[in-house]
Amino acid sequence: MLVDCIDICKKFSTKTILENVSFSIHQNDKIAIIGKNGQGKSSLLKIITNELNQDSGRVIIKNDISISMLNQEPKIDLNLSVEEVIKDELKEIFSLLKEYEKINEQIALNPTNKELLSIQSELSDKIESKDAWSIDTKIKKIVHEFSLEEFMCRSANTLSGGELRRVMLATLLLKNPDILLLDEPTNHLDVHMCEFLENYLKASKMCVVFISHDRYFIENVASVCFEIENGVLRCFEGGYSSYLEQKQKLLESMLKSHETLVKQLKSEEEWLRRGVKARLKRNEGRKERIFKMREEAKKNPGILNRLKIEILRAGKVEQQLVTQNRKKQLFLLENAGLRYADKVLFEGFDVRILQGEKIAIVGKNGCGKSSFLKCLLGEEKLTSGVIKHADINIGYFSQSKNYDADVSLLEYFCPNGGDHIQVHGKNMHVYGYLKKFLFPEEYLSYKLSSLSGGERTKVALAKLFTREYEVLILDEPTNDLDIATINILEEYLMNFEGALLFVSHDRYFVDKLSSKLFAFEDGKISIETMNYSEYLELLSEMREIKEYKDDEQKITKQKQGKKLSYKQNLILSTYPDKIEKYEQDIKELERKLADPNEYQKYGISALSDELDNLKAELEKLEEEYFLVLEESESLE
Repeated sequence: MLVDCIDICKKFSTKTILENVSFSIHQNDKIAIIGKNGQGKSSLLKIITNELNQDSGRVIIKNDISISMLNQEPKIDLNLSVEEVIKDELKEIFSLLKEYEKINEQIALNPTNKELLSIQSELSDKIESKDAWSIDTKIKKIVHEFSLEEFMCRSANTLSGGELRRVMLATLLLKNPDILLLDEPTNHLDVHMCEFLENYLKASKMCVVFISHDRYFIENVASVCFEIENGVLRCFEGGYSSYLEQKQKLLESMLKSHETLVKQLKSEEEWLRRGVKARLKRNEGRKERIFKMREEAKKNPGILNRLKIEILRAGKVEQQLVTQNRKKQLFLLENAGLRYADKVLFEGFDVRILQGEKIAIVGKNGCGKSSFLKCLLGEEKLTSGVIKHADINIGYFSQSKNYDADVSLLEYFCPNGGDHIQVHGKNMHVYGYLKKFLFPEEYLSYKLSSLSGGERTKVALAKLFTREYEVLILDEPTNDLDIATINILEEYLMNFEGALLFVSHDRYFVDKLSSKLFAFEDGKISIETMNYSEYLELLSEMREIKEYKDDEQKITKQKQGKKLSYKQNLILSTYPDKIEKYEQDIKELERKLADPNEYQKYGISALSDELDNLKAELEKLEEEYFLVLEESESLE
């Protein structure tokens, strides 16, 4: 066991975030923390790292284990270059490797020094625990997978928030702590980066505790899900689909318990109505239990109803066929192209976008997805080709939309006063509308500046959905949203009868909503009608084939142009004699150790130590020799 949390309680003002929460974290656990925004997920991670103190309870952490956390706001020296940031974050590993080199140099001069050999062994164990023997190769690999090569020489203060988070995520993976805590790690990662991260974490021996709204990421990585709701932590074994199945069983169990409670309450109420016995002092306890049963029976329907709705929204909802005005053409793109300087984002793209289509715009970060949306909106101009569109009403959501942070939620929705708004032509009380987006009534007085990023996204989407549109264009609408809100968003968009075009890296969201993909790849846009997950599998297979062919070509070129170095030729020519000499010396020592006259003369301990050192040196010589021999044979 690495961490044991016992009866953790935490309040902010009068709001209970965690109430008597207990759980353990073990080696190699992969734990997803699920819950609505504001339920205490990030607070729980900060309590584990001691960034936040619990009000009561205990956190017991095993001695000598390392814990690292990816925060929403990276804490680094912004004056350093990205390369310097990575080296600074990994200075402990580089220091261990440097010490190991120094010790090896000293051992080469004094190979039998026990103290030096002990230090060497200790350093070797530490480097092994960090999986850092090939740290330079790992840095190149992870920098490449997170598309950070172009930033390596740039100052960290020139990067966006998302780029900085990718840098910090890369350094945390390279640090290889015993426990890795990740708060929304897939935010600002494209789908290929998410896939790499999934595979890396699954193969890692690290214990990983992560908060995520990416349901495929949870499904593929998590071995257990912790759900935090109303201060209570529930544990569900398995990934996201297993979590949904177990939650359905929990609902069924709660329904049965409620039915039993109602039956018992009816019987007890009858006893209470008789009046006489109930007034006796000895029956006061029974009366008190009846009143508690009443309160529980009142609360249960609300809790059960919320749980039913949550499960219904989370389950796969069949898309409704759009029957009205299905064939109306909204956009026509002919030979459309866009480039920035020498970089081609897309070119030669021809397509008709029709009423009712649900199209996901997918591809790597920086490939031009958001720019494509802006071209449709007329905010950017194509560098080639044309876009024609009908006279249509377009609703647009972007993460970078501005708003007045000093206004309250009520003022934002009712700028002219009052407490009612128009929703699709109907007059509604603002709270009656906002509670559909899981906002408590007290939030109406909150300033927008006091809301979290996910809550501000909910506000913007709620405002957008008050009006009717023929086309919705959404740029990363699920960023920072909790799963419960994403389910509400999905339900709304599946019932939306207009055309929907959206950018998203959330594979579950794309699979559920899209009927067509506009896939950006190598300066082209391809139109795909397959499921997004199937498309990604196809891309992965094509990449593997390409990598295999590239590796074959590299090997062929290396064989054609490569020769053994002077040192390698020297090893081939001299090591066989050295190995033979070591083998003879070992046999002689073994003979002496078997002869009492000999080991009494030289000392059994001295002979044993010398034998161990000779065997170690022989093993090292043989390893170097056979490696060079293997390479020599591969060049023939």
